[in-house]
Amino acid sequence: MSADTPRRIVLLRHAKADWPQVSDHDRPLAERGRKDAPAVGLKLAETGITFDLALCSTAARTRETWKLAVQELPHRPKTHYEERLYDASLGELIALLNETPEEVADLLVIGHNPGMHALADALSGRAEGDTLARMTRTGFPTAALAVVSFTGTWKSVEHGVGTLLDYWTPKEH
Repeated sequence: MSADTPRRIVLLRHAKADWPQVSDHDRPLAERGRKDAPAVGLKLAETGITFDLALCSTAARTRETWKLAVQELPHRPKTHYEERLYDASLGELIALLNETPEEVADLLVIGHNPGMHALADALSGRAEGDTLARMTRTGFPTAALAVVSFTGTWKSVEHGVGTLLDYWTPKEH
């Protein structure tokens, strides 16, 4: 794939987690999260995007979100569980995107806030319709997703490179 290859990144925040007496990394989904995760899977399927790769944080709540969401997809992408997604800064997230293999056209990232919101905001130099206003207003709640498109190589991903095509939360629908 070349520097003018169109690509899409879908950023998904894990569904609502519970707060039992376990480490933050081991927190499971709450009942609402177990309901929202399949709904976000249906939304992912509705996008029509066939993901080449899914990067998922190793935290229990992200793995559980992905396990429930992926069942709604017509095609299960290759999944890589990435411990660097847990508690990642914006710079670390962009560095991870820069490592994406060039043969990947469409990437799904399942992670945490504040990183997912910061990354969606940073990448979106442009936006379609009211997507950016809605994302700013809602603050990227649990099970929210953002679809960002850009043209170029993964190594060229940086602030402002993309267009926010879609933004969705379970509460809006």
